[in-house]
Amino acid sequence: MMYSYFMPTVNIMGAGSVAEVGRQAKILGGSKALVVTDRPLMTTPIVEKVKGLLGASGIDAVIYDGVQPNPTVANVDEGIALYRKGKCDVIIAVGGGSPIDCAKGIGLVITNGGSIKDYEGLDKSGKAMPPLIAVNTTAGTASEMTRFTIITDTDRHIKMAIVDWHVTPNVSINDPELMVSMPVSLTAATGMDALTHAVEAYVSTSATPLTDAAALKAIELVSQYLRPAVANGKNMEAREKMAYAEFLAGMAFNNASLGHVHAMAHQLGGFYDLPHGVCNAVLLPHVSRFNLIACPERFVDIAVAMGENVECLSTMEAADKALEAMQRLSRDISIPSGLKELGVKEEDLPMLAGNAMKDACGLTNPRKATKEEMIRIYTHAM
Repeated sequence: MMYSYFMPTVNIMGAGSVAEVGRQAKILGGSKALVVTDRPLMTTPIVEKVKGLLGASGIDAVIYDGVQPNPTVANVDEGIALYRKGKCDVIIAVGGGSPIDCAKGIGLVITNGGSIKDYEGLDKSGKAMPPLIAVNTTAGTASEMTRFTIITDTDRHIKMAIVDWHVTPNVSINDPELMVSMPVSLTAATGMDALTHAVEAYVSTSATPLTDAAALKAIELVSQYLRPAVANGKNMEAREKMAYAEFLAGMAFNNASLGHVHAMAHQLGGFYDLPHGVCNAVLLPHVSRFNLIACPERFVDIAVAMGENVECLSTMEAADKALEAMQRLSRDISIPSGLKELGVKEEDLPMLAGNAMKDACGLTNPRKATKEEMIRIYTHAM
């Protein structure tokens, strides 16, 4: 059986690695950069630091800081207009998944034309983006190194999953020093996003030995270091290990894809404008419960990676330990206990389930779900 493996050409990691951004932009032929970020990051020194590093390499920069927490079609259009007005030739994304996804959308339309809506689904583009460097500031989405971009269509109130190897950044930079200023709630949510990526990749129908190795190590690292990172954001060992965890999880799902957790979470985020990582965290044990009969041995492996003792247990008992560990981790870092806390309404569940059925992320889920089964999963997660 033939497999593909997707990764950025250059991946730079470790404390102080952001110093490479200017040199890498120059290598890619950049002279004028569009820096894509959000307003919360503008209140920190990070964006100005990146702008200064670009300037030191002779690269001028214009800043687009209008990216919303769930980036929209309008955000992409605004960024495109600024790129063209500024006659830019390289894109630098600075932030977590939101600015990076928006930057990918901008780049895709710059070279391929039309609207970002035209690229929903799998490999709809024909041309590469302008050079893109993704400077990641969170430990969760792995957008800095994947071929996935998620853009909210506010007209339809849905998140569009765009899976296209052309949106893979040329260079990813993961500097844990940039993650120290992450709020506690964002540290928790993005960490659970990384765990979800790893779990869904490990049970995916497209999993391979390469993705398995990355997924299991990511699960192990999140289980060990997310609690310390939430407890003390200045714990540099925890920050660095979480940066490795989210990157490994990205390596896994970028190639094995995801499952129903993401398919269902995208609908919650698109309709209610909710934090993606929190939606994933709430749904993960419930979708895993649904998936359990399809691959119980895989969930045993997950339990072991999460530090559970499964000796003398049956396969199903050991698999259950993985679900218990997921829920315990969520509780320990103060993730909401259910969807009701997030304002989700039961009368919306049939619509959400119907949209989730169409999400490309569900194609590799190990157990196929009907709309009625999706509604039941949402209901259990309330």
